[in-house]
Order: sequence, then structure tokens, then C-alpha cells
Amino acid sequence: MLPSTSVNSPVQGNGVLSSRDAARHTAGAKRYKYLRRLFRFRQMDFEFAAWQMLYLFTSPQRVYRNFHYRKQTKDQWARDDPAFLVLLSIWLCVSTIGFGFVLDMGFFETIKLLLWVVFIDCVGVGLLISTLMWFISNKYLVKRQSRDYDVEWGYAFDVHLNAFYPLLVILHFIQLFFINHVILTDTFIGYLVGNTLWLVAVGYYIYVTFLGYSALPFLKNTVTLLYPFAPLILLYGLSLALGWNFTHALCSFYKYRVK
Repeated sequence: MLPSTSVNSPVQGNGVLSSRDAARHTAGAKRYKYLRRLFRFRQMDFEFAAWQMLYLFTSPQRVYRNFHYRKQTKDQWARDDPAFLVLLSIWLCVSTIGFGFVLDMGFFETIKLLLWVVFIDCVGVGLLISTLMWFISNKYLVKRQSRDYDVEWGYAFDVHLNAFYPLLVILHFIQLFFINHVILTDTFIGYLVGNTLWLVAVGYYIYVTFLGYSALPFLKNTVTLLYPFAPLILLYGLSLALGWNFTHALCSFYKYRVK
């Protein structure tokens, strides 16, 4: 028996989505739904978001398998639940306050640093990187036979958040325990430990970003996203040879910001 089209079906007789259902799938509608849920904490799945944060360290491929599942069930690659963004913001605030404490900043200096880190380093730089990667992936990485597909900007932003979280934990949390007594001691061990943490953190960012775009079946040559590893390792070796201390530069920059 051939399937019949019900009266309430969103698909019209010619196989085209109704205008209401089509509008539901527009980028604007998705953004509106996402932002609306941002203020409804009871609708957020924080347990699942915490699970994703754990697996971004242990098995990031499993996180992107869930993105595949979302595409199959909700017809979008990007997250529709802002719980991950909320937890990331909490992590960012707590770790930045910890940074202010370690650097012996006052209350108002710490608040000023927090505003800088949240709105400039996280949101501003995140929007810039996401837009750049969204443009590059759609312009140069989409397969010729898959021109009907495109990378959602929201997905590009999610990939950035996924990659940013391990970097945040390593540089804004783990590093705090070594800054005053090891990293800033102006010794070889100091900048070896500090620069190695930077190597691991930025390496994590590059790798998780690569996994995010390689998970999309309509993209090609995503291995090129791993090329930054070469200059990263070269810069790491050069920093050890010349005695550069990236963490010292970061701390000096943070103190300059809050003057």
C-alpha cells in the first residue's frame, strides 16, 4: 500500500515543505529557538552537556557522533540546547576569578579582567574564528557533488566552543597551580612547563577543530586543518631555545588590561 499524506503533514502534495515548516528550518528560526532556550534553565540538559565536556578530553570523536544523531533526528548539525554554552561560561568565570587571585588582583581589577575575557576573548574572538571557519569551509572544503549542502554557522560556532573548552581548562585552570611557584620563576623548567601546557592546549584546539569539520560527510580535504601543527611545534622548539615564556606574556597582558 502506498503511503498517504495526512491532513496535518508538513509536506505538501508536490513534496515541498509547507511554508510554516520551511520557516522552522531557517537559520533565523534556529537562532531564535536557541536564544529563547538560553533563559529557560529547566529545559537545558546540563547532565548531557557535562558528559560532552568530559568526552572532549577522553574521546572527542564520541561528541561528534552525537552531532550526527542530531542531524538525523532534528535536521540540524548545530546544538539546539545552550546548556554547553552556559557551563562553559561558568567555567570561564570561575577560572578567570582564579587567575585574578593568583595574579594578586583586587576585586575591581578581577571584575574588569572577567569582562575582558568573557566578551572579548571568548565571545568576540569566538565569533570571529567561527565566521572565518564557516566561510573557508563553505568556500573551499565542500565537495563539488555536494554543493547543495553547506556548513551551518551555528555548527562552526559549536566546533569552536568544543575546541575552546580543553584549551580553557588547561590554560585557565590546570596552569594556575604552577604559575607562581614553577612557570614564572624565570628558569628553564618554568618556561618548559608553561610552554608545554600551551603546546598541549593549542594542539587540542587544532585537533578538536579538525574532528569537527571532518565529521561532515560533504567536506573534503579536512586534513589541511591539521597543518597548523607544523608551525606550532616549530614555535614551541624555538621558544625553548630562546627562553620565551608564553604564560609570562599572558600574565603581563592581563595585568596591562586592568590598569
